[in-house]
Amino acid sequence: MQRATARASSLEASIELLSSMRFAISLLTVLAIASVIGAVVQQNEPANAYLNQFGQFWEPVFASIGLYAVYSAKWFLAILAFLVLSTVLCIVRQSVPMLREMRGFREHAREASLRLFARHASLAPTLPHEARRGAVTAYLTGAGFRFRVDEREDGVLIAARQGAAGRIGYFLAHAAIVLICAGGLLDGNLPLALQIRLGGKSPTSGDQPLARIPASARLDPDNWSYHGNVYIPEGGSTDFAVLNVDDGVLLQSLPFKIALKRFRIDYYASGMPRRYASDLVITDSDSGQSFERTIEVNKPLEYRGVTLFQSSFDDGGSILRFALRDLAPGARPPHPLDGEVGTRLPLAKFGYGYTLEISGFRPINVENIAPPSDNERFGSFFGSGAQTQNGENLRNLGPVYSFKLRDEAGQAREFNNYMLPLEIEGRKYLVSGVRASQAEAFHYLRIPLDSDGKADTWFAIRQLFFDPERRAALAERLTARMLDTSDESTMRERLKETAENTLALFARGGLAAISDFIDSTESAAEHPASEEDRQRAGAAFIQILQGLIWDAWMSAREASGHDALEIGDEHAQFIRDTLIALVDSIQYGAPLYLQLTDYKHRQATVLQAARAPGKSLVYTGSLLLALGVFAMLYIRERRLFVLLKADEALVAMSSNRKTIDTDETFARHCTGIGAILGAACTNNLQESP
Repeated sequence: MQRATARASSLEASIELLSSMRFAISLLTVLAIASVIGAVVQQNEPANAYLNQFGQFWEPVFASIGLYAVYSAKWFLAILAFLVLSTVLCIVRQSVPMLREMRGFREHAREASLRLFARHASLAPTLPHEARRGAVTAYLTGAGFRFRVDEREDGVLIAARQGAAGRIGYFLAHAAIVLICAGGLLDGNLPLALQIRLGGKSPTSGDQPLARIPASARLDPDNWSYHGNVYIPEGGSTDFAVLNVDDGVLLQSLPFKIALKRFRIDYYASGMPRRYASDLVITDSDSGQSFERTIEVNKPLEYRGVTLFQSSFDDGGSILRFALRDLAPGARPPHPLDGEVGTRLPLAKFGYGYTLEISGFRPINVENIAPPSDNERFGSFFGSGAQTQNGENLRNLGPVYSFKLRDEAGQAREFNNYMLPLEIEGRKYLVSGVRASQAEAFHYLRIPLDSDGKADTWFAIRQLFFDPERRAALAERLTARMLDTSDESTMRERLKETAENTLALFARGGLAAISDFIDSTESAAEHPASEEDRQRAGAAFIQILQGLIWDAWMSAREASGHDALEIGDEHAQFIRDTLIALVDSIQYGAPLYLQLTDYKHRQATVLQAARAPGKSLVYTGSLLLALGVFAMLYIRERRLFVLLKADEALVAMSSNRKTIDTDETFARHCTGIGAILGAACTNNLQESP
């Protein structure tokens, strides 16, 4: 018995908590904060975009709490469900007493209670007693009051009320919250989660042909709630949307086919997109009838319960023409290669054990090239969200293409190359970004252009520089240029040997290998060298490398039929840039450089297909909320009591809200009643403390 009583008491306490105003306000506060986060942080972006924005510390933290998909996060949906439950319980608990209050007139109120009202007045009527009741009821009827009369031994109490419909606003506002939250649940991931759990559906990998997608990963056209993406290249068509679920996808069949005739995009002068639109042909799957429609941002198309929104755009399979430039030693001419974005090309016929995966292409690439702020060091760890910019300098850097080189073991490196040379500090470079995984930032190889604006010189130098068979010839050429024939043969041989060893060390590991060689040589010496000696040794090796670059450059010019140049200060910067690029090319991670020479662009549109049954609930709830707020704010409930006694008329009024015109309203009614009773109200008006 005690256990049953305890359980009943716990249940009552739980219901009391869930239906309390403080619990609902707490839930609304959390939802408001989450909605602000969802508005500030772009939702459902690729993981690497958030990594670049927030850095490697905060990105996994935010991902773990679902800030990148707030409105479909489990905790967000759970809060919505609890808010619905709390509001329903609140309505159930308050409906009976509130309806009783709306329907009641309080005609049995005691005289002592009326005299305690904040607004009451005692009148001395001169109208005959038998005429007072009729006069007061006529006045109340004319003033828009409903009333009831209570006959008493010592008099008559007329209890009137006005504006009781204002309390309906309470029900409307609470019902609106229920409808809006229920609509959010229906349009969220809850229906999809139920289908996966109860309907035998399971996501599958998106990296496979459409024909191999199993039936368990396909949803019927009559599925009543979903949000998916539709990708269509120009001239192509589709009748399904892709729903991203965790690390897999589901295919949602549509009740119609969508064909893209043309994708149109306009740009601002800076190169940023200003407007983009899709010219579509919609063909009904049942009737076969077709119609054309253009949709763009904020101008969606709704057909057969499905709404198509213009979401973004992408590459639709552009044809790219490359020059495949060999980074291996030896003089190999560039190979022409054509590829389509989204395809894979084996490179075995060119002598490479790699597969080329062309993943993206943008003909217009607008970037902010303004210098970073002083707090850039924070951004290296916390991400770009921790940085501020001194200003914006948006510039179109031209076509950019991305691809992967996957080796035979399945390991891939991702590359992001610019087609046009980029001008950096007044000098032009071919720029190629590379990274081993999406969790890393791109590391860039900057290939300097010669005075003719070409990268051929650098590639020719590199082929000679890393060719073991050319080391002796380059060392001999450097020795002949640096030393006269009159110098001792021992010195000449020593310089030649040093130059050959320098080339071998550099080819093995760049400047790091040379630094390790200096450290090992100095540590084996009888007397340890000072830091100054180490720096002098390093500077000597740099001078030798720069001299070898010059000789490789002149050797390449002679091989191509050009005259040798006279060494001068104007060539020093190119030699330094060439050395830096040679160092970076050692860690480039690929035996080739893919240079884009021409392209044929093809656009694709990205639409969002949504069937949102909760939309009507949200719209209805929004309307009810507006009506409820209007009713609660502008329909004022007032109760007026007139107690008619033999020698006195007591007038009292109460209101559910104290407003600035409440006293004026009471004074007006008191004066009106006093006038028909033949009594002055002004001098008798009282207000309790």
